[in-house]
Amino acid sequence: MNKLVMLGAVLLALGLSGVAKAYDGTKCKEAGNCWEPKPGYPAQVAGSKYDPKHDPNELNKQAQSIKEMEARNAKRSEIMAKTGKFVYDVEGQ
Repeated sequence: MNKLVMLGAVLLALGLSGVAKAYDGTKCKEAGNCWEPKPGYPAQVAGSKYDPKHDPNELNKQAQSIKEMEARNAKRSEIMAKTGKFVYDVEGQ
């Protein structure tokens, strides 16, 4: 039993030591900046065929929903100040 545990520990140590040496960092621009595009992939995505070209209306949906949420919260706090009761649904008010 002890031999199996020892063998497992040795194999684990050998496996972990190999992982740390897998990348030699020869193409790093600076320490920690080792990204490089795969062959056939452009270095700059903007303007290439890989550019997602997001719709500005889709990108602004979250900003618009936050503005609407803030308006509802302002109405809720206004009603709370007037009546002393919290009203969740302020659309009909």
